[in-house]
Amino acid sequence: MGRAGTRRLSAFMMISLDGYFADARGDMGFAHALAQDEEWNDFVAGNARGGGVLLFGRKTYELMASWWSTPAAAQANPVVAERMNSGPKVVFSRTLAAAEWSNTTLVREDAPVAVRRMKEEDGPGMVILGSGSIVTQVAAAGLLDTLQVVVTPVALGAGSSLLAGLGRRLDLALADTRVFRNGAVVLWYAPR
Repeated sequence: MGRAGTRRLSAFMMISLDGYFADARGDMGFAHALAQDEEWNDFVAGNARGGGVLLFGRKTYELMASWWSTPAAAQANPVVAERMNSGPKVVFSRTLAAAEWSNTTLVREDAPVAVRRMKEEDGPGMVILGSGSIVTQVAAAGLLDTLQVVVTPVALGAGSSLLAGLGRRLDLALADTRVFRNGAVVLWYAPR
């Protein structure tokens, strides 16, 4: 858990039932194939209204920017699209030439170093969306305050697993759960 006076860092990950955040080709489309219903859409919109700074790795940033900046995204989910486009964002990358998506800051240093500094600054909380390698890096550095995992009712058989390459044991305490009619289960964890 975060110390008093520090910004909180959360991560939001969608995984398959067999623990992958991306399939063997690196595609995360399975996460968006959940049956859309009012209950799920209200949950997603509520998360979007949470505010804070959104943090991304390069791959997730490129996927998010290519979708949420489109008119189709604004029509499909106006609350989330507005938040994604207007909110402050940080992308960690050494290879991007520039961060073109509105309100995005490009950070070229290691994510744990930058996040440690950002947590000590004044400002709103931060949320990592997707970005499995960034989540793993900050979790290994002891910087993660909350991990929200959505388990989707699909098995991929292979892919990139959540927290792969962590390099150390990470003990977590289950803080809350929620089961949705569309088959998704949300688990909230905090480091012990």
